[in-house]
Amino acid sequence: MPLELKFKLPEKLYLKDPQESTYGRKLLTNSVLLFEEIGFENFTFKKLAKIIDSSEVSIYRYFENKHLLLLYLNCWYWEWVNYLIEIKTLNIQDPVKKLRKSIHCLIYASIESELTEYINENKLHLIIMKESSKSYHIYNIDKENEDGFFIPYKKLVERMADIFKEVNPKFKYPTSISATVFEMVLNQSFYVDHLPRLSNLKKGKLFLKDLEKMINYTVDKLLA
Repeated sequence: MPLELKFKLPEKLYLKDPQESTYGRKLLTNSVLLFEEIGFENFTFKKLAKIIDSSEVSIYRYFENKHLLLLYLNCWYWEWVNYLIEIKTLNIQDPVKKLRKSIHCLIYASIESELTEYINENKLHLIIMKESSKSYHIYNIDKENEDGFFIPYKKLVERMADIFKEVNPKFKYPTSISATVFEMVLNQSFYVDHLPRLSNLKKGKLFLKDLEKMINYTVDKLLA
């Protein structure tokens, strides 16, 4: 049976946390489906309201605009992946095995799980792959950073960086490589689907296995 996962997300993202109510969870469920179907540019609260048989006013009680809704979904995803790494590495003492398992979690977060009933993690991963940069490659990034909007992402990167330091305490760039590995997972997934000349990997059932092999090879060379 799916868990009722609820993450503590930056409070300034929302007016009312949708995780706290049946209507709010319905809003999140259908936001994921609609973002994945039509993309950020075509997404509107009017279209979302129609799908959930509601009013735009009701949606605006939760979020001021679609940018903050997208950023909320990003934060939820980052917290979810952080949670996966935490529970999957809990009893692993060997740093190298812990690193391998963490990389595995980053990559296979694209597989739908049953951790929640109200979030389709597979579709959310597709949104993050295609749309996540639109939530933070923006003009007022510094103001949003001051408001704490990216704390979940920083927590995820810091968790990975700590594992890199366990593997090689002398490695000078654990935070940089941690953020790079996460972005590599998303970018290579996007390139294979949409810009295949930017990747040596091939689309198909072996893609995730080959991606994991490539990242492990790269990390091994860097940490050697």
